Amino acid sequence: MKKLMALIALSTLAACGVDGAPETPAEPGITVGGTVKVGITGGSG
Repeated sequence: MKKLMALIALSTLAACGVDGAPETPAEPGITVGGTVKVGITGGSG
């Protein structure tokens, strides 16, 4: 399990900035928004 978690962490860090520095969008009037939630939920039914 530790090896799997290490692999996931390494893969995530390796992907940061892989496509180069951030660039400004071609159409400055367009915006994109959203919400992300991560977690574990459960009930004691």
